[in-house]
Amino acid sequence: MSAPILVATGTRREAATLTQSGFLIIPGGGDPIGLRAKLTEAAEDARGIMSFGFAGALDDTLRLGDWVIGDRLAGSIKTTCDPAWAAALAAQLPGARIGTIYADGRLISSVPEKLALGEQHSAVAVDMESHIAAEVASERGLPFAIIRCISDEARHVLPPAITVAMLPDGSVNGGAMLGSVLTQPGQLPALVTTIRGFLRAMAALKRGSARLLPPPPEEDSFKPPAAPFYPRSGSRP
Repeated sequence: MSAPILVATGTRREAATLTQSGFLIIPGGGDPIGLRAKLTEAAEDARGIMSFGFAGALDDTLRLGDWVIGDRLAGSIKTTCDPAWAAALAAQLPGARIGTIYADGRLISSVPEKLALGEQHSAVAVDMESHIAAEVASERGLPFAIIRCISDEARHVLPPAITVAMLPDGSVNGGAMLGSVLTQPGQLPALVTTIRGFLRAMAALKRGSARLLPPPPEEDSFKPPAAPFYPRSGSRP
């Protein structure tokens, strides 16, 4: 049996869409320290690390369900993605946008910040796990890739209940979401709209993830990323 491709993702629901053999999926977007530890341990027997799942759009032209493939990572660290791997993913998902992904561990919920980050970093999308996956890949000398599906558009404001929705193990914290709504009931219409958008994005995630396959070991042409650059001191999660 060949070494697996590690898959870093946010929630268990995202993880459940990728069922093909050859992937070892590690959800944990609600616990960056735990996610790093799990990836580091599993990386000893892996041949690459892929960041996968939902992303927020930073490019105003991206729509719910669109796919993005990273060629570069910006945010708490700066590094490049493996070009051969990115090309292979693009062949599996024709029409996916290739560009810079931003990640610093935060959920970016406001429209002005989304648009500002997109412009500042020439980034197309943002997620909460790619920086951790990239760091572990660099530390372990493994190739790194990002492939994500847009779950909220650049001009959509994420309501407060979404910011408390994730538990450390990647499951949904329904109690915290309910408490947020009871405390701030005015967010309910925005929350309903957001959930509807997530359902549409989930359908697209399931369709697209069914087409993703790890490369055969004999065809590996991946290379480990260059050492990441940390724009700000103390930025590691």
